[in-house]
Amino acid sequence: MWVGLVALVIVGWVAGAGDVPDARARALPSASAVGELRFTSSEQVAPGAVLRVFETSGIAGRVHGDLLDVDLTDRRVDVGLLHPPVVAARRTVSRMADAQGAVAGVNGDFFNVSETRPGVAATGSSSGPEVDDGRPLKGAVPDGQRFGPALPPGASAEDVIGVGTDRRGHVARLRLAGSVRSGKTSIALRGLNQYALHVGSVGAFDSRWGEVARQRAVCGTDEVRGAPCSTNTAEVTVRQGVVADVSDEVGEGAIPEGTDVLVGREKGADALRRLKVGDRVRVSYRFTGPVPFRFAVGGFPILRDGEPLDVGPKGSAPRTGAGVSRDGRHLFLVVADGRSEQSGGLTLAELASLLDEVGADDAVNLDGGGSSTLVTRSAGESSVTVRNRPSDGTERAVANGIGVFRSSSPD
Repeated sequence: MWVGLVALVIVGWVAGAGDVPDARARALPSASAVGELRFTSSEQVAPGAVLRVFETSGIAGRVHGDLLDVDLTDRRVDVGLLHPPVVAARRTVSRMADAQGAVAGVNGDFFNVSETRPGVAATGSSSGPEVDDGRPLKGAVPDGQRFGPALPPGASAEDVIGVGTDRRGHVARLRLAGSVRSGKTSIALRGLNQYALHVGSVGAFDSRWGEVARQRAVCGTDEVRGAPCSTNTAEVTVRQGVVADVSDEVGEGAIPEGTDVLVGREKGADALRRLKVGDRVRVSYRFTGPVPFRFAVGGFPILRDGEPLDVGPKGSAPRTGAGVSRDGRHLFLVVADGRSEQSGGLTLAELASLLDEVGADDAVNLDGGGSSTLVTRSAGESSVTVRNRPSDGTERAVANGIGVFRSSSPD
């Protein structure tokens, strides 16, 4: 049994940390399975959170990495979203963790890292949904607008991993549902603080977006990220529930508290133009899905019900992944180093195999490469320390992350 093997090889096992539940060795195709998994050290970074350093191997040779196992049944520990002060911004995992008081964390979702259109700024914002403290922070861009590797069959930019109001870990899909209502006029709202909108739709931006221009939201199509920007656009500013401005130009700059900026393209732009200055408007939205999340971050599934998805061979690289046990009581955060003599990295299939080996039943791939980062904060220290070896040599600024916190209300 895997649990018995760990008991033999792990060094410095933390007393009282408990075994990983539902750990098992399934028969995966040999071409996609990691080699023998060896744990070389272990330390408790917080009550209910144990960091284990591991060694294994993949098609690129030996692999070094870190596994953070969070026991969600321990009310002395919490898990939440690491994020910059605004959505359209990037920060290193260390900076976000220190700012929010996290004791550990990893990088999160893929993000709008670059743009080739003249005059259109890269926003730095993530591709998938974000839920922070139970509240929708942003929605998912169309699948074809994502940055990062191609999605496996059946996956979507709307897929997330997070912790529900039941304090269980879940991998699920979150779809934004909303509306803009004014008198007898009702317009569907399909976007929230996201760098790309569906063709023909309307999205809302608020003070949490930041100062970056909203022009990127009307560029590309649902299938082609690099397609030209739409020439039929509209922007409506709603202050304290009243239309203050209607324009054909998509703007920029900070959005004050209590203000919603509605951006439309094609049919969505036509619908927004029906609104007039002085109209009273109600903007509402929520996520629909099987799970009410307290926290969630975007990531595409690579393991479902203990079975690896068809992610293809793809190349070896530094990887960040996250998984949940079958009962949802454990969250596993994994960073595997790569692109060095010490560690060759993993393929997506090998990352799925690794997460399966440590006890995950459902798992997702997060942003990898130079973004892969894991940090922890030692007792008594005011700042976190990077525990892995980022392949860029230093930390990369990223859109968001998953943070582990000491609970402020353990009871």
